[in-house]
Amino acid sequence: MELLECININKDFGDKKILKDINLKIPRGKIIGLLGKNGTGKSTLIKLINDLLTPTSGEILVNGKNIGVESKKNISYLPERTYLDKSMTVDQVIKYFEDFYDNFDAKKARKLLKDLDLDEDQKISAMSKGMQEKVQLVLVMSRKADLYLLDEPMGGVDPAARDYILNTIITNYNENATVLLSTHLITDIENILDEVIFIQNGKVVLQGAVDDIRAEHGKSIDGLFREVFRC
Repeated sequence: MELLECININKDFGDKKILKDINLKIPRGKIIGLLGKNGTGKSTLIKLINDLLTPTSGEILVNGKNIGVESKKNISYLPERTYLDKSMTVDQVIKYFEDFYDNFDAKKARKLLKDLDLDEDQKISAMSKGMQEKVQLVLVMSRKADLYLLDEPMGGVDPAARDYILNTIITNYNENATVLLSTHLITDIENILDEVIFIQNGKVVLQGAVDDIRAEHGKSIDGLFREVFRC
């Protein structure tokens, strides 16, 4: 059974068609890049999988079941924008997550925060955007989930921290889980990806194993992306 399956997914906002007949089968144990230019529907698809939006038509299955309360227990979601309560300290946020999620590992979260040199006693409001994004990533990766949905996890992070963040992603999900990662920083993540999905104009135009795609096209994923999405 596939971990995630999208069957004929369409999403409209008024007269605007954002996603068109999306069909995907995503297995366990993979790190998958969801790639496309801004406005192509990546964030919309991630929100649909996380049950934050409802498809106009089609069906989304997680572990063979329709998305809902049960699927949310098995999905750990990092949104593109910071959602943390800025009046709280990092320590308070950890305790909140520990109370809210049965699968949250507070001990792991505190270790990752220490590795990133983040102060648990600091208020979220006193942190830079990049620091807040690091805290959010730590919270997301400290849940023992089946599916991690990461929407632009390195968008506001300085280049020096990206390698550590990628290593955090690689080493902090279990081998039966999958990471679906949306980003435009392809050169930074290409070496950790098992598979890629290219979305263009709301449609999946390419899906496959990274090694197979490189061999078939004779170029890197970043090089192919630049060719497919050339302005």
